[in-house]
Amino acid sequence: MATTRSAHTVWEGSLAEGSGTVTFDSSGIGAQAVSWPSRAEEANGKTSPEELIAAAHSSCFSMALSHTLTGKGNPPTRLTASADVTLTPGTGITGIHLTVEGVVPGIDEAAFVEAAEAAKAGCPVSQALSGTDITLSAKLA
Repeated sequence: MATTRSAHTVWEGSLAEGSGTVTFDSSGIGAQAVSWPSRAEEANGKTSPEELIAAAHSSCFSMALSHTLTGKGNPPTRLTASADVTLTPGTGITGIHLTVEGVVPGIDEAAFVEAAEAAKAGCPVSQALSGTDITLSAKLA
């Protein structure tokens, strides 16, 4: 069964001086301020499209890796994953780096890295972002 999740943004003003608010409609978790300076310079308590992509990618990747490991008979005890999305103003998103550390009983480092690479490739967010260079660092805790 297909699902659709929604968010909306209200933006006021020009790109450089304006600001907006992104609201998470499906989950109801609230709204977050966004601005160009928070995107291209320091966050200063505001989010950015890149941070939202990082959140989506790290959570999707974690789910995909958990599924991959469980399917191989080694369900994880804990996975800690992060995504670093790089924006180069004037160019766009130039890369995403996934980092994961796992506690997975009964598996060695090589098998964990192999499962992480498979999860990176199979993650729906990775697939949606396939036009971007996505790299991975994976290790057992």
